[in-house]
Amino acid sequence: MTSGEQERSPSEKWAAQLRKGSLELAVLALLWEEARYGLELLNTLNELNLAIGEGTLYPILNRLRGDGLLASEWRQEGSGNPRKYYALTPEGRLRVRAMIQEWNHLSTTLERICGGVLAEGRWR
Repeated sequence: MTSGEQERSPSEKWAAQLRKGSLELAVLALLWEEARYGLELLNTLNELNLAIGEGTLYPILNRLRGDGLLASEWRQEGSGNPRKYYALTPEGRLRVRAMIQEWNHLSTTLERICGGVLAEGRWR
């Protein structure tokens, strides 16, 4: 365990695990409409308050590509260096839909269970 992990509260550790578990869905969903390159994905996740580092994103992308959910290609755009773009494969599209259905089921169930916890008078 690193010193940063030792200093985290149980609540912070739980939040980090929840976030980590949802990153794959976030990355796949961001690729639904169009192919994107890594830095573009990082910036979009940051804008959506799901900021992660390159050391987290690229292993996810490589694993998803290895699982056949993503395809990648190098593209030369403008005068800059070529960028590796990632796009969903047909299998990736099926996985995104399945993951969203599971997410919706889970979040609906949790909302039913937890929705009133903060409401006045419930489970005091």
